[in-house]
Amino acid sequence: MENTVVFPYNEQDFNKTELAPSYRVELRDPTNEKLDKFIKANVVSDWSELNWNKIGKPYIVDKMAVDRLNWEKENKQDMPVKTSWSYFNRSFHEWFVKDVPIELSEKKKTFTKSLSKFKMNDVKVVLSDIVKLNLWNYVHRVQDGIWDPRGKRALFEGLDVKKPRILFLGAAEGYEAMQLAAMYPGAEVVLVDYDIYCKTHRFKEFPSTYPFLGDNPSTGSAKVWYKDEMNIEYEVEDIRNLKYGKEFDIVLSVGLLEHVPDEHKAEILDMHRRFVKQGGYIIMTTPRNQIRSRIYYNIMADVMNHTYRELMDIRQMGLYVYEAGFDIIRHGFIKVHNGIIAQVR
Repeated sequence: MENTVVFPYNEQDFNKTELAPSYRVELRDPTNEKLDKFIKANVVSDWSELNWNKIGKPYIVDKMAVDRLNWEKENKQDMPVKTSWSYFNRSFHEWFVKDVPIELSEKKKTFTKSLSKFKMNDVKVVLSDIVKLNLWNYVHRVQDGIWDPRGKRALFEGLDVKKPRILFLGAAEGYEAMQLAAMYPGAEVVLVDYDIYCKTHRFKEFPSTYPFLGDNPSTGSAKVWYKDEMNIEYEVEDIRNLKYGKEFDIVLSVGLLEHVPDEHKAEILDMHRRFVKQGGYIIMTTPRNQIRSRIYYNIMADVMNHTYRELMDIRQMGLYVYEAGFDIIRHGFIKVHNGIIAQVR
């Protein structure tokens, strides 16, 4: 007999927020009326007046993960891009599935035990683990800065689509496409990533009990949606080899543009243009260039920094998009990300 998934939240839980062991449940403001807006929105009034001399180039994160450095030392070559993504996905996913309170408790016990036995090397390692766990707990679980459902809903609201086809390039666990599917019911979602681990672990192990706030088309009111209620297909493929045409209402990427140097950014942006319908939407986010983001990527280097990475401000991100032939419909930044809605010019 198959196990039936019990959905733990419904419309009776609107305006609730609480901490689960590995993430925050966020059901506040189901109608979007008082939704967290961009911290600062539409900061550029005329993109044609911007140039790189005015705004400078993005900040390059140059502290690499120890696993990458060890691989390169052993293999006497730069780590290939696909290999670096494989390492990153496995490393990052381990943090999403942690029971943070239990792990913190266990690490503190280990720290006390090591200290009492004067095992100073162990003390140093465990102390580093505790710092990372506390930072992860604050950024992802307490502040909800990585998934950021309230900020993402502010970015995604008001699109002129019904039952859209959504293509998510470099989808990982597919979070943002699921948020869009909740907001625009009847969506058909195609997630694409060339690392099979993203399908078999990052997406598959995304909690089926995580609630997304969205709309109920039959009543016109708000509704709680879950992953298993959505129409989602996962394709394991290099996005350069996709056979789709211009058939998607929304083409989405999250944290993709900043992973390639300038000579490849036009190609990344063209991959979005290649699949979007006339009048359809391009949605993109990148991590913000701010002091706390620099601190985060420095402390969490062994978790996060297996790949080339930049931190941008919204003007830099937008100028890449504008110069590639897109009109920017909405732009701004939320907790830790820049966000842009664009259309092909």
